[in-house]
Amino acid sequence: MMTNLQHIINQGEGISIEFKLSKTKLNKSAFESICAFLNRQGGHLLLGVDNDGTVNGVDSEAVQEILDSIVTNANNPQKLSPPYYLSPEVVDLNGKKVIVVYVPESSQVHTTAGKVFDRNEDGDFDITHQPEQVTQLYLRKQSNYTENKVYPYVTLDNFNESLFDRVRKLARSQRPDHPWLEMDNEELLKSAGLHKKDMQTGETGYTLAAVLLLGKDEVITSVLPHFRTDAIVRIQNTDRYDDRDDIRVNLIESYDRLMEFIAKHLPEKFHMEGDQRINLRDRIFREVVGNVLIHREFTNPYPAKMIIEKERVFTENWNKPHGRGNINPDNFSPYPKNPMIARFFKEIGRADELGSGIRNTYKYCGLYTPGTKPEFIEGDVFKTIIPIHTGQATGQATGQATGQVTVKVSGEARMVVGALQNEMKLKELMDVLDLSHRENFKINYLEPAMKSGFIEMTHPDSPNHPNQKYRLTSKGEKLKKRLEKK
Repeated sequence: MMTNLQHIINQGEGISIEFKLSKTKLNKSAFESICAFLNRQGGHLLLGVDNDGTVNGVDSEAVQEILDSIVTNANNPQKLSPPYYLSPEVVDLNGKKVIVVYVPESSQVHTTAGKVFDRNEDGDFDITHQPEQVTQLYLRKQSNYTENKVYPYVTLDNFNESLFDRVRKLARSQRPDHPWLEMDNEELLKSAGLHKKDMQTGETGYTLAAVLLLGKDEVITSVLPHFRTDAIVRIQNTDRYDDRDDIRVNLIESYDRLMEFIAKHLPEKFHMEGDQRINLRDRIFREVVGNVLIHREFTNPYPAKMIIEKERVFTENWNKPHGRGNINPDNFSPYPKNPMIARFFKEIGRADELGSGIRNTYKYCGLYTPGTKPEFIEGDVFKTIIPIHTGQATGQATGQATGQVTVKVSGEARMVVGALQNEMKLKELMDVLDLSHRENFKINYLEPAMKSGFIEMTHPDSPNHPNQKYRLTSKGEKLKKRLEKK
């Protein structure tokens, strides 16, 4: 983050960058910039930096008070309306503390202290008493962001209750004191900007984004009958498919199933980044899957696709383009297609700042498949292409890996072997290891132990068997004995 922060500072103030001194307290005008960023194209507010880019820093004893002030005021409709949850970050730069507030573009029009602010290269502008500009702002948001379509007859009963508990657990894993933990379901939806008033019709209700993120399956089908994501393996049977998952569920579970599909058919490969061991496959496809689910035009019936072939994995989804052709990560300007959905994914740890996905995919793709680069092609149909070498695709549909990736016994797999006693259900294993994130446990702990041949299912022919348990193989028992001797 430090290198990225210095790069931001070096660019100087502009339409998406604002500096504030905030030495001992939050500047009075800080929320004018936050409001303007929300209304325009998003940006970075840096506290502790002078107008000329000099880093003066925020006094250490004032940092927590300023952080609390930002979070409290962002969720106070008297200060910012509608409220918008922000996650300020403290960065040490050359021995000085800078508070970084990344503000995404919002799909709603916001006011601060009753005033509407917009932004251009010269700073923040109060357009409250300029009705034509305010109207244009509303119309631009309405036409650009169909995720904001209001469904006045959708009620709390139309949402999947279990998803709220899961979302809170995911949010807690990102931040132990996340505000959603103390909110009821209705408050959470409103805090996430998923309940709003349509300024053209006057109707109030839950939005399309709310339904897609947390709605029951039958409600999603009622609202968007064409909604689906198609995951396909096409290697042996190129005319049809070797394996397929037709996904028509909420975006939270859609993410799980797409990541599980990737894990089933592509091998892991690990890379040391400092002292951290990175799963390159998961890092790349976390970004790819997130992009397919977040940055698409849901009102178009064109189905989103993720297809694994011999030489590549490619995705397609309908798009509202803001350019044409290949995207260059060095000079592209990220544009949020569904900022409310993107922000929700960020809060549960499944997305990062806008634009980071493309940069991360470029960063890790050449390590996963040496000598290659991904492609991102902007058009009416947005396409992502991740090259893989012939034979790199593996799994039930395509046979064994070709040795392209050396499989090592991961620390996570060893932990599973050490914890397993007799036959245990997945939840029992997670409890022993004190893990609560089911998806993370399956992908990073359970599957490596199974692929290494240390554990097996008691019902191998029925992966979803209600009484499915896991037990050590003879190979796993030998490893367990070695671990116990250490």
